[in-house]
Amino acid sequence: MADLNIPPAPAVPGAKHLHSGKVRDLYLLEEGPHTGELLMVASDRISAFDHVLESTIPDKGEILTRMSLWWFEQLDDLVPHHVLSTDVPDAVRGRAVVCQRLEMFPVECVARGYLTGSGLGDYQRTGEVCGVPLPTGLVDGSRLPAPIFTPATKAALGDHDENVSFEAVARQIGEDAAYELRRLTLAIYSRADEIARAKGLILADTKLEFGLRRDELGIRTVVLADEVLTPDSSRYWSLEQWSPGRAQDSYDKQIVRNWLLSPESGWDRTSGEAPPPLPAEIIERTRARYVEAYERLTGRTF
Repeated sequence: MADLNIPPAPAVPGAKHLHSGKVRDLYLLEEGPHTGELLMVASDRISAFDHVLESTIPDKGEILTRMSLWWFEQLDDLVPHHVLSTDVPDAVRGRAVVCQRLEMFPVECVARGYLTGSGLGDYQRTGEVCGVPLPTGLVDGSRLPAPIFTPATKAALGDHDENVSFEAVARQIGEDAAYELRRLTLAIYSRADEIARAKGLILADTKLEFGLRRDELGIRTVVLADEVLTPDSSRYWSLEQWSPGRAQDSYDKQIVRNWLLSPESGWDRTSGEAPPPLPAEIIERTRARYVEAYERLTGRTF
């Protein structure tokens, strides 16, 4: 497991810190109208190559929060979501939501409409992605005949998620739940890709998380949780510039990855040492990329 060097979570009045991930901090609310529920805070942290970087991206947490809230609205008729309120403590206003406590499924629900990333690596080795056979002759950036469900196990913090088959998910959580997660994941992807294409963007792939909510009668409902369809969990490309056979220009932290791998950074990825601080230009270009993705998708000004 990599040493992520996640900084201590800030204190939030009326809330107890529970957990910190690469980007988000999770708290239990101990007072107010939502006592006992969760406060999810998106920080300005950015990670790359299993390291949380010393540098932060200004406004990133607020951009991710706004984008998730916008997407939850677009998907409201497909699946309920976990957000209860945006009325949060002043210390985290604008980048936090109050959300329901759910029984989370231990699986990353990934939908792919295009071949790239770890899916491309799987395809080049086996001709399949997560046990789904694909046509021969596909290249980096190829559009798939139809979107596919390619789940992954949830790895411990700092480890890599591992792509698994649908059958493996069914064995872990039960067939009925696995079929429902696949149905919802592909329905959400199809809706989101249609919306993105109308804005001149391609949604190449996305990662979703779901949980179970139980009501007072014991009825269980699958709920969309965590963040949704942000550049941290989804790969967006320009529709106009899309060209299979090469790496596509992404609306995400690819700018940071490219700089870290360049001679200019002086960083050796295999050294085990933490990456160096990002130059001001790289920070600003990355921030601008996140803002552009938000504004193009939502039509709103950040």
